This record gives sequence, C-alpha cells and structure tokens, in this order.
Amino acid sequence: MKIPFQVNLENKVVVITGAGGVLCSMMAEAVAMCGAKVALLDRNVQAAQANADAIAAKGYIAKGYEANVLEKESLEVAHKAILSDLGSCDILINGAGGNNPKATTDKEYFEIGDLENSDIKSFFDLDQAGVEFVFNLNFIGTLLPTQEFAKDMVLKKHASILNISSMNAYTPLTKIPAYSGAKSAISNFTQWLAVHFSKTGIRVNAIAPGFFATKQNQALLFNEDGTPTPRTGKILEATPMRRFGEAEELLGSVLFLLNDEASSFITGVCIPIDGGFSAYAGV
Repeated sequence: MKIPFQVNLENKVVVITGAGGVLCSMMAEAVAMCGAKVALLDRNVQAAQANADAIAAKGYIAKGYEANVLEKESLEVAHKAILSDLGSCDILINGAGGNNPKATTDKEYFEIGDLENSDIKSFFDLDQAGVEFVFNLNFIGTLLPTQEFAKDMVLKKHASILNISSMNAYTPLTKIPAYSGAKSAISNFTQWLAVHFSKTGIRVNAIAPGFFATKQNQALLFNEDGTPTPRTGKILEATPMRRFGEAEELLGSVLFLLNDEASSFITGVCIPIDGGFSAYAGV
C-alpha cells in the first residue's frame, strides 16, 4: 500500500475499532507506516488479527484484539490488554459501524398500495430491533469506545479522536433511515466532543466518506451477476467526478487530521471525501 505523504506518529498508540474491515485495516496500515503502534479491534477477532498479522509481516507494530463496541466490559478487557502490550492510547479511530437489511425499506418512495402488499417492506414494516441495532452500532459504538480510551488521552499534550461520519449526515439517502440518522448524530457528536475536550490536549474530528465500493455496500451497488444496480447509476449521476472512491483516497485526510504539526488548531470539523457528491445540487 502507498500512502500520500509521511507524518510522524512514532511511538503513538493508535486504537482502531472495526479494524476487521477493509477500510479500517487500511487506515491501520497507514498509521503503522508512519511509526505508530496499532491496536486493531473488532468483534471478529480472527479478522482483526489477520489484518494485524499482515501489517506486522511488513515490519510494523500491530496486534488484533476482540472487542464489541456495544459492550463496555468487552472494551474494558481490550483496553487492559492494549495498555499491557502497547501502552496508553494516543489516537482513537472510531471505525465500527454499518447498516442492516432489517433497517432498510425496499422502496425509495412510499405508495398507498404498499400497506396491503406483504411482499414489500415499507417504512411501517421496519423492524424496531433492526433500527435500534443500526443506530446503536454507529452512535453508541462510537460513544462507548470514546468513553473508554479517552481516559488515556485527557492528560496528554497531544491526542486525537477521529470519527467516521457519512454523506448521509449531509442529506439522508433513501431507504436507510437508521443509518442516515446515526451518521448525522456522529457529525453532531464530533462537534460536541471537540468542544467538551477543548480544554484538554484532545482534538476531535471526522471524515465523511462518499461512495466506495466495498463488501459492506456490495448488494446495494451491484447485482449478483456483477452488473450495476439502478442505485449505482443514481449515485454516479450525483457524483460530479462520476466514479466511486478508491479506498486509499481516504488516507490523505486521515493522516492530515491525526498529525498535530499539520492540524493542531483544527477540531470539530468533518471533511467530506466524496468526489463532490455533497456539493452537487443535481443541476
């Protein structure tokens, strides 16, 4: 993997949740390449450790840990292990999140006939537990790790928290109300935390990725035969650069926000990385 520029994160301990996934494991490798010691957290510890092993095989310091971002005790156990193995947390990347089909409507627009059609999952059929899971995974799954690991950071001169928001935070996408609402909450929470911790050495910022073709959104973007879905056509039409983002295109903003020399007076911001999607009115 190639990073766009080098920043000095030597001996910094970076904790990343959701690190069993593609995007967060890529961020983990990027900060490791800048000298950080990286703790990759995921509920799927095998995935986290596999990604950590791949990073360590390149000569960097990385280790995987099992952690459920919705369970305080799980985070406490992981925190104790990280303190023992790597040291106290300097940087927290809250990468865990995602959507669930139970919190997704089948159609973009409601029509009266949908009430009588048992084959269509309308707004009125959304599963409460599914909606709660998606909202909690994204918002509570950011709040609890921050409560746990920011304890290490409040007395440090330089520390940083990076949250993952979304294009949904600017204008909600159709069909996914719980995910959209949760990501909007993340942007707001980022600002709240930035103010709350402003008298400490902690800066709190976020990135808002646009559309990146990953396993998480594969079913939304492509049919089983690999052809693009109608939703893909809409997304690309609304993205002035007319393409999906490449995963590595997130790294420049990530490294910039985490580097105190470059962004020491920046806190409470959310940077869209979206090919112009959030700027385009459609005309």
